Amino acid sequence: MSGKFALSDEITALFKDGQTLICGGFANCGVPNRLIQCVIDSGARHFTLISNDSGDADLTTGRLIHCGLVDKLIASHIGRNTETVALVAAGKIELELVPQGSLAERIRCGGSGLGGVLTKTGIGTVVEVGKQTVTIDGELFLVETALRADIALVRARTADPLGNLTYRGTMRNFNPLMAKAGQITLVDADMLVDIDEMGIDRIVTPGVYVDKILNNGGHHYE
Repeated sequence: MSGKFALSDEITALFKDGQTLICGGFANCGVPNRLIQCVIDSGARHFTLISNDSGDADLTTGRLIHCGLVDKLIASHIGRNTETVALVAAGKIELELVPQGSLAERIRCGGSGLGGVLTKTGIGTVVEVGKQTVTIDGELFLVETALRADIALVRARTADPLGNLTYRGTMRNFNPLMAKAGQITLVDADMLVDIDEMGIDRIVTPGVYVDKILNNGGHHYE
């Protein structure tokens, strides 16, 4: 059975103007680069992008910035990408900076069906501006709301026809969290394996969270 494997044309057709995308990776590592190419090939624009960072100029996630596809970016930092910094300074991209731990927790909440997380991180700083605060047992907390996306772009080490995923090294940074936070979850896997090749104890993301796996080689498992 072909399972959830899909060719690039089928993946590309899923992207529409104005969607929110959430993209795995950390400083150019563990980034689903072939899925990013599908986004570019789709011709869709005006995305809101949720990512730990925006990569480097015209590299990995930064290619979406370079091609002018992103209207709003939600990230923990942008300093590595000179293009992003310039576009934000010029008012051409809306930016929401989120402390890295809070960003991870907001994504986790989005994938878990929770409304958000209470944290002290950001209290008394610009992070607090415009956000709700609550007092519990005399202590002040900032409400960081959950983050979800129309489409999640995920990089994995291996994927099987059911969508079960494993990760290697830094691929395991944001990717497992983001795999759960998309209405549609797409996967760029280094290796496509049959169902019995992965080993149940190695599965990190169960296939129930995955919708389609990019299969550029055109091979379908029978």
